[in-house]
Amino acid sequence: MVSAKREMVVYCFDTLVAHYNSEQPPPPSFDDGQHPLFVTWKKVVNGGEPRLRGCIGTLEARGLVNGFRDYALTSALRDRRFPPIQAKELPSLECTVSILTDYESDLHYLDWEVGKHGMIIEFTDPDYNTRRSATYLPEVAAHEGWTQTEAIDSLIRKAGYNGAITESLRKRIKLTRYQSTLFTMHYSEYVAYVKTTRGASPSLAGVAKPSNH
Repeated sequence: MVSAKREMVVYCFDTLVAHYNSEQPPPPSFDDGQHPLFVTWKKVVNGGEPRLRGCIGTLEARGLVNGFRDYALTSALRDRRFPPIQAKELPSLECTVSILTDYESDLHYLDWEVGKHGMIIEFTDPDYNTRRSATYLPEVAAHEGWTQTEAIDSLIRKAGYNGAITESLRKRIKLTRYQSTLFTMHYSEYVAYVKTTRGASPSLAGVAKPSNH
């Protein structure tokens, strides 16, 4: 099974840095393959809890190289929930890559474990008779401290449903659960990795180098 690893996060940082420099990123140093994947950017301010800055991916299998390149930029620049990440934010960024595995579908809405499974919900909006869907990665419910029902209700809202959430609506949900492997790296670790493997720090037009302390 393919696992998320350091070189994938390095490639996401490389892609974002290259975007700001109007260059092409260096070629990736991991093998390609077809998997569903996500890229998550968080911002660490004054040593506090990392705050989400963007998270976008695909639940369908995609080539890892093209997928990480595309979603590194899409999640950084085009997540509608946040303003685009600016180059000056790079030194405070943390990046997580997720590769999704072990899909199991057509389950009851409580048939998953907090902290172990991500879930995709699909249901018909009773008010508009439209199909709605949404997903949370495995780490989200645990990080938020939600019960299973709180996580499902949050997903129903994320899917765009604004009506009353009833038990009968929950029971009509088609749930798919999945697991993931992830790798997280802070920008300072990325800089150290690049310095070690390429002999020079990544340079960015108009951004101060992180200090070594």
